[in-house]
Order: sequence, then C-alpha cells, then structure tokens
Amino acid sequence: MKKLILLSFIFIATVGLISCSKSFLDEKSDSSYSPANSFKNVAGLEAGIAGLQASVREQYTMQVTQSLLCIFQVGTDVAIAGQENPESIPYHDYSRLLPVDEAARSYWTWAYKVITNTNQILRGTADPSAVLTDAQRKLYTAEARFFRAYAYNFLVTLWGEVPLLDRPYDEPKTDFTRASIADLNKFINDDLLYATANLPAIDQVSKPGRISKEAASQLFAEVYLRQGKNDLAEAQCLAVIAGNFKLVDTRYGVKKSEAGDPFADMFIYGNQRRRQGNTEAIWVQELEFNIPGGATNLDQHRRVWVAGYDTKAGMLVADSLGGRGVGRLRLSPWVIKSLYTGTGVNDMRNSKYNLRRDFYYNDPKNVNFGKKVIPLPADTLFRIVPYTTKWNHFIASDPNGAGAFKDLIMMRLGETYLLLAEAQFKQNRPDDAAISINKLRTRANAAQVTGADITLDFLLDERARELIGEENRRMTLVRTGTLLSRVQRLNIKENTTIKPYNVLLPIPQTEIDLNKDAKLGQNLGYN
Repeated sequence: MKKLILLSFIFIATVGLISCSKSFLDEKSDSSYSPANSFKNVAGLEAGIAGLQASVREQYTMQVTQSLLCIFQVGTDVAIAGQENPESIPYHDYSRLLPVDEAARSYWTWAYKVITNTNQILRGTADPSAVLTDAQRKLYTAEARFFRAYAYNFLVTLWGEVPLLDRPYDEPKTDFTRASIADLNKFINDDLLYATANLPAIDQVSKPGRISKEAASQLFAEVYLRQGKNDLAEAQCLAVIAGNFKLVDTRYGVKKSEAGDPFADMFIYGNQRRRQGNTEAIWVQELEFNIPGGATNLDQHRRVWVAGYDTKAGMLVADSLGGRGVGRLRLSPWVIKSLYTGTGVNDMRNSKYNLRRDFYYNDPKNVNFGKKVIPLPADTLFRIVPYTTKWNHFIASDPNGAGAFKDLIMMRLGETYLLLAEAQFKQNRPDDAAISINKLRTRANAAQVTGADITLDFLLDERARELIGEENRRMTLVRTGTLLSRVQRLNIKENTTIKPYNVLLPIPQTEIDLNKDAKLGQNLGYN
C-alpha cells in the first residue's frame, strides 16, 4: 500500500526536478486518464468496478506462491501441512510466525490495495461534476463500499487494530496510526448500511457476478456476529433467506445423468453459477479458461486441496480423481476420522462424491491395475490422503494442471443458515438454531438435531461439514474466538506450538519500517 503511494510520488517529484522554463518541453496532453478524473462517468466506473472485482478475486487466486492459500486452513482445526513450503510453515509451526512473514505481508498488501482502489472510485462517485444520474451514483457507490467493507472486515478479523483509510492520498504519508476496533467497526457498518440499502436484488444485477443486496446482507451478518450484535446478524440472514434462493436438494447440471448427488453437483465446473442452476449461489467469482482477463494469475485451489496421487507408482492423472493436485495441505485426522461421526451413514457431505477416501490403481501398465491402493506411511504425507472434491478440476488441453479456472463460490445459502443458527444460539435460542441446522441436515440426509445438541463447538463442527474447502477457516475461528482452543484440542500437529498471541497475525515489519513518522506498533507477542 505505502510502497505504491511512495513510488507514485517519487515519480511526481522527479518530473518537477527535471522540468524547465522552455515552453516547448511543457506537456500538453489532449486527454489524460488518472484515478482523479476517470471515475466520473459510467464508462470509467464500469472499468473501475471491473478492476476492483479483479483485485478482490486475487484474494484466493494470486500466485505469489503456490501454497499461499494454505495459511487460511493449515494450523486450524481442519488441516495440517502436506507438501511444505516456506509460506505455510509458520502456520503449522507457530513458533516461526514472525513480523517478517511473507504470507501475512501479502494479504495485508492485498487488502489495502482493494481499499485504495475503492477510495479512488468513491472520490469519483462523490464528485458533483460526475456525469451520473442519482441512481447510477448510488449504485456504484454501494458496490465500492461493499468491497471496502469486505477488505476491512478481513483486516480487522485477522489483525485487529489497523490503519483506517477513508480517502485517497495524493501525497506521501508516512505517519499512519492504527484505529480502534470501535472506529473500524463503525466504518465497516456504515459502508454496509449504505450497500444493503442501495444495491439491487440478486435477479436485478446488471451482469452476472456483480454484487447484490443479498451478498451485502450476508457479509453484514458475519460482521455483526463478530461484533456481538446477534439480533442484527439474524435480521440480515433472514433478509437473504427471504430472497430468491433455495438449497440445492435435487440433481441438476452438466453431470446430472452420471453418478453423484445434489451437494456434489454445486461444485462441478459448469454448475456453479446461478444461471447454470445453482440456486444457492449468492456471490460467485466467475473465471474463464483461455479468455483474456478471465482469470487472475493461476488459481491454486486444486493444487492445494487435491492430493498428489499421480506421484504414486501406478496412478495417473484422471478427471475422475479431480485432475492434478499436489496436496499442499491434508485434512486433519479429526476431520477424516471424527467429523462425520453421529451424522448418519447417509450424510451426503461425507459421500464418495464429496470426500474422496479410496483410491484404485488406474495405470493399465501397472501390475496392480484395478486394485485398491494401500498407502505406505510416506504416501500419507500428501499422495494418498482423503480430500474434498470441491476443487476437482480437469481440462483435457491441460492434463498436467498448469492452471485452474474454476469459479469461486464466495457466498451461498448453506452458509446463510449456519450464520443464522449462530445468531440464534447466541441469543439463547438453541431450539431455533436447531431448526436452522436441520435445514442443511435434511438436504444432506443427515441425522436431525435438537436444541440440546447446539453449542458453539457444534456449530463450528457443522460449518466444517458443510463448508470444508470453501470457508476461510482461520477467519471463522478467529471471529468466534475459538482458534486457540480448537487447535489445542483437535489439531495434534500444531497444538504444542500455538500461543494465545498467535490468534492475530503480525503487522508486517515492512509496514512498520516504512511508516517512519509515527509509531504503527505491533500486535502483542510479536515484538
């Protein structure tokens, strides 16, 4: 963030130094495009929102390193490291999580890039000279404020107090200070109050993938839960549920006639979007193969989640196995052995179509062809390990998996019911929470629950059953104040290294060093 600001002003200062009084050297441009003047009409704002969407998409697709995504899962309750990479090591050995951590720095920078871009757009929509109708001004402002709230909620959840940027900076600034949580929460809430009031409903958005009123309400529900405003969170969830959505409970889409189940159908390439039949889809980041601008770098979800089974002799890359993965993480023993205990043998979320547990030699040239693979101890590091099939992805023209272009389901109705149940439970209404959870369990053919079953830990277990491979698990556990306790209880690999201060991430040391004219400070424990 600050590097970009400083670099831009180095350029400005240099131009000033080399200029002279010779009029023929004076630049006279017939047209000029800059953030200060581009976002004042529909064409400029459409381009700005498209750029903002691309920036937000980078959260889960930027290829700084291939295992960057691991930091949201490894070192929580649901995952441990598979193939180790430097950026993921501090998240399963917390003693090595330091202010110089590259993964934390990458995501801090990502969030402030989104905020900076958003503030530029908002300056344009607020300019009285902008060529916009009142309705257009409100729409673009609402979209931009959604994205700013989204980025700030990410920062506040994972870092706590952070600098609050409420406007663009046209001059160097090296004296940022961290705002209070109360001020940051108010800022986020104000953005989402505006967004929910002025965004269109899901079926009235101008283009697929654009932000709807329901997406803003879903984010607002999560924000309110983090703030302990459980009644307001419930109201936002109910606003989403009242919309034109439905839990997917029947087969649909491109593989409807093949073996499978409704839950698995949602995550098949060609089925994920609302217009493709996914009636749960609230916000989907749409990616396109081999289309300019259709993807941001190369999505690493498949490489992270799908096992590196093809490195086992006798195993070949196959569409039926999810394409080529490398197993940069593996599900924790708790997920594999215990998570689905008590949900019933027919829990769809634990079916072979949604959680692959068994492998069979598929190389016709191998003597074991067709036989079940019995993994050696070394295989269980990343080769032959159970994995969610949500990130299965195979393109015949790219059999080695150089890239993945699968849509990202950012929000869906299944999570809405989980957020609703959490809000109801926290208002001392466990029976209502059980009714909400049973909506999901009915769809999944899982055993029903009663109010006596509902605890916060139960709800977090249910989130894992429903959202494994989808949710940012680290954010969920930090938001609910359970990261430390659940890692210590359920993740035998990381429970001895995590300390209470590791709940929040370290402020990047580069940011502290650049901020030379004020004390930015560091989160307690990382000093």
